[in-house]
Amino acid sequence: MIAGTPVLDLDDSASLEAADSGGALRSAASGGAQVRATAAAVAEDALGRLVDLRPRSLVLVTGPGRATRAAGMLIAALGGRAGLPIVPAASLPPWVGPLDVVLVAGDDAGDPSLIDAVDRAQRRGAEVVVAAPLEGPLRTAAGRRTALLEPRVPVLDHNRLLRYLAAVIAVLRAVDPTRSGAATPDLTALADVLDAEALRDAPQNEVFHNPAKTLAARMQERAVVFSGDSPAATELAEHCAEVLLRAAGRVATAVDLPEAVAANGVMADAAGGSTPDFDPLFHDEELDGPAPVDRVRIFVLSTDPDQAAARRRLAVFGGSGPVDADLVNADVDLLQNTLSDPAGPTPARVDEAGVPLPGSATHSTELEQLAVLALRIEMAAAYLRLIGRGGAPATDERYDGGRY
Repeated sequence: MIAGTPVLDLDDSASLEAADSGGALRSAASGGAQVRATAAAVAEDALGRLVDLRPRSLVLVTGPGRATRAAGMLIAALGGRAGLPIVPAASLPPWVGPLDVVLVAGDDAGDPSLIDAVDRAQRRGAEVVVAAPLEGPLRTAAGRRTALLEPRVPVLDHNRLLRYLAAVIAVLRAVDPTRSGAATPDLTALADVLDAEALRDAPQNEVFHNPAKTLAARMQERAVVFSGDSPAATELAEHCAEVLLRAAGRVATAVDLPEAVAANGVMADAAGGSTPDFDPLFHDEELDGPAPVDRVRIFVLSTDPDQAAARRRLAVFGGSGPVDADLVNADVDLLQNTLSDPAGPTPARVDEAGVPLPGSATHSTELEQLAVLALRIEMAAAYLRLIGRGGAPATDERYDGGRY
């Protein structure tokens, strides 16, 4: 086998499914199921205590990893549109009291910071919501007054971002339905869109028609840099770099888009862009051998409705050479069209005052786009794992969610 040659072909769906003994594809595709499980918990009145409550603030106490990323994405995407302060914290702030709602979210039921936050928030009279496994010390700390959004869909650790994003959205819509409710997606509708994206990314679909496989193919034999064209997209870029490391063992980094633009020349020199007698336009690897450069590809996650403007920001990277860039957008409107009845009316989005939003604002919210991009890149990471080493699970991973 030639060094660097993938173990499996991305278009060989049967081999991909057979190699996925660890359930990596099923886990990555379960974002819609995780969001739908949270929507079901809300429908079962899990957050009934928060109805008609108008708190002073919403405090998000999150453990390290996906819960913190989800909180950061939501805060960055909402900006100043929320009707109350949203405070991210690693531990419970000392000023929290009966006028506040505290959401405690994380992966580890034995995390001392999460346990202490639940205990102290209850003793201070705050309303507490727990979005974490209710077991061990955390079960002991949670009392009868605690609202629960327990995980219901088993997935691999690195695929839990959407679970926490759904939990934060659910709590925010409960305590601030007028302003935040208009700026955040309905969870059931979001789950439908994520399921539609998972179907597009299924192993049966060829690379040309499969956004996740296309990303995986573009990441092969490249150094990968993730960036975003908005603060929330940059938060997602950090998650994507972590997912590539956890899922596929690929080292990637995440930076702000201005930093990536400023580093373009340095990256080109470091990659070997100044190598004499090398012209990427005329180099044929089959005839000339491997290119004497270490290619870098920058993936810019975009939620900008003006795609022409978004692409102009990437012009500095050019279209060839050792450093190039791809614009990655969610196409949520296309996914929504596949879910709607062509003969029925198209529902219009409205602002918090009930006024229809004009033009491009009638399209998907930024949070919807970010959620779709998260699922797509998690699927791409799963494909990279399969074509790189056959899909064997890591020794420290435990997952019983089944196959794709």
